[in-house]
Amino acid sequence: MEFTLMDLGLLFAMILIFIGSFVQSAIGFGLAIVTAPLLFLISPNYVPGPIVIVGLFLSIINAYKYKASVSFRGLGYAFLGRIPGSVCGGFLLYYVDAKLLSLWIGIVVLLAVAVSLLPFRIEPNNSRMTVAGFFSGLFGTSSGIGGPPMALLLQHQEANLIRANLSAFFVVSSFISLVVQVPAGYMSMSHLYLTLPLLPASYIGYLVAMKVVDKIDKDTIRKVSLVMCSISGIAAILLALT
Repeated sequence: MEFTLMDLGLLFAMILIFIGSFVQSAIGFGLAIVTAPLLFLISPNYVPGPIVIVGLFLSIINAYKYKASVSFRGLGYAFLGRIPGSVCGGFLLYYVDAKLLSLWIGIVVLLAVAVSLLPFRIEPNNSRMTVAGFFSGLFGTSSGIGGPPMALLLQHQEANLIRANLSAFFVVSSFISLVVQVPAGYMSMSHLYLTLPLLPASYIGYLVAMKVVDKIDKDTIRKVSLVMCSISGIAAILLALT
């Protein structure tokens, strides 16, 4: 029985979601950064709606697992910034075409990589959480990549606290993004159907991460993820420019 290009595309998409879910479950974020540019190359319909749905699914699982470590201190200010940021992201989706969206995704991914490599420490406070929430909304709604601004502020917290608070934030913020994406035309029943095969791959990625997360150096996972992100971000930009 021969595979069609559609079958191969779906298989590749599931593999990407598995890898991204593994990374996010291991270090707290990374699903969209790892997967968005390459998923866009498979089909623009995967971005941003289906990625946001998968991110919501995975965040619910991780938030429940680490519920004892969730601290809502400061998250309220992040949500305050998230709402207008999501609205701006929705307007961006409404006015850009596929090539501009590919370029935007590539730029956001490379910015996320650059931010992850910053050598200095930024302490979270109310105003910074609000700003991070805004850009998380802007990037998350328009490209599905909303994790880096929040991860930058929370990256020096204890590991379980990072996973817990980022997951709790992503649960609420993903709902906001999905609501904004509907009128922009990037969230419909067809996007939902496209997402369904990806959810088992995401859950398997989570399960594997839980089995090996304490046995693998998280710094190694982070470095490999950044290399993957850089390659996929550059690929998205080249696609937009060709």
